[in-house]
Amino acid sequence: MDRRAGRRGRAGGRRRGGRPRHRRRPLNGLPRGFGRFWTAMAATSFGTYVTSLALGVLVEQTLGGTSLDLGWANAARWAPYLAVGLFAGVVADRVRRRPLLAGTEFGRAAALALFPLLAATGLLSLGTVVAVLLLYGTLSVLGDAAEQSFLPRLVPAPALNLANVRLQQADAAAQGSGPLLAGGAVGLVGAPLTFLVDGVLHLVAGVLVARTRVHDPRPEPAPRRTVLRDLREGVRWVYRHPTLRPLALSTHAWFLCNAAISTVTVTYVLTVLDLGATGLGVVGAAAGVGALTGTSLAVRAGRWVGDAGTVVGGRLVEAAGAAALVGLPLLGAPLAAAAVGQFVLGLGMGLESPFELSHRQAVTPDRLQGRTNATMRSLNRAVIVVGAPAGGALALVTSPRATLLLAAAGIAVGAVALALSGFRHAGSPRERNRTDT
Repeated sequence: MDRRAGRRGRAGGRRRGGRPRHRRRPLNGLPRGFGRFWTAMAATSFGTYVTSLALGVLVEQTLGGTSLDLGWANAARWAPYLAVGLFAGVVADRVRRRPLLAGTEFGRAAALALFPLLAATGLLSLGTVVAVLLLYGTLSVLGDAAEQSFLPRLVPAPALNLANVRLQQADAAAQGSGPLLAGGAVGLVGAPLTFLVDGVLHLVAGVLVARTRVHDPRPEPAPRRTVLRDLREGVRWVYRHPTLRPLALSTHAWFLCNAAISTVTVTYVLTVLDLGATGLGVVGAAAGVGALTGTSLAVRAGRWVGDAGTVVGGRLVEAAGAAALVGLPLLGAPLAAAAVGQFVLGLGMGLESPFELSHRQAVTPDRLQGRTNATMRSLNRAVIVVGAPAGGALALVTSPRATLLLAAAGIAVGAVALALSGFRHAGSPRERNRTDT
């Protein structure tokens, strides 16, 4: 930029009448508005981990359920992604994304308040838990479609990797502290009331998103554009793209295996290792510490091995962590050993997750952001509907240890297949040239 352009930029820093204009100053290399959005998403992430632990304790201890019951509860939480997920992407591309995201945060807060209400009225059962989770999941489908499509409007494309690393670091910090708080809260006030923590955090997130400054125009309606046509366009973009297609298929398989791991780990820690709710919180927190460590190293790892290498390597680390979760406790000190396994599992997630998401956002035009993100995220969550109860059932038929090892092997095989696919060119000059054209 020449000096005249610099003077024009400084002169533009004031409104007519001499009042200073709010300029977008960088925040650690990111726009000012990102800080408020980051805080909102950190609050939501923190509450999510509180709810995940509280749900496990609620089903298995408060209601006396089995690993299969917990699998069905988790399936209900994610089933709306299968039912309406693709249509949520169409909605996100047809409306302003900030009001949609803020509104779903408020709605999720109201849904979570139903848990203590049901407990107080004596109506809490596995059936009512599933019903509330279906409502919560439907709101989450719309919110997730808006969130991931909102970020590219807030942050320029070259900064998406950094922005997603910062968001993943917040999520990892929440994963490290959320289960500890949830474990203590469950012991103090019981699982149903613990859901209110997440509800309050969703309220806070909704207010912050509503106050985030961003250019968020309402898309102009296109003539003769049907919902099904929009839906097909988004699906074709994902599954015909040379790098998005293998990434999507591999990630679907990853979510299938991870759903089994997440479900069976609760039973494994509570019944096989007999560590109780507090131990479950400690083990979950270790995964958060690992994820925070991974995201702190992600940018450097990306420079060393590239975007594709970081995603593949991170998933191999995750497989090793899931295997260690089974093997290390056999040597003694089960709480510490399980925590180490979860730390390694979280480390791999922290390494690969920002690059997987950033690649998806970077290669997709704005008009398709909602549908692309919803297509991948919805089908990812849809396989949880299969993986969660399947993992619980397999643990009953065989054992939690055998199920965890099988899921770890599945993640490792998927990572190797991804390394051999067209995704190996992700982030390379060849991929950038294709995207530019």
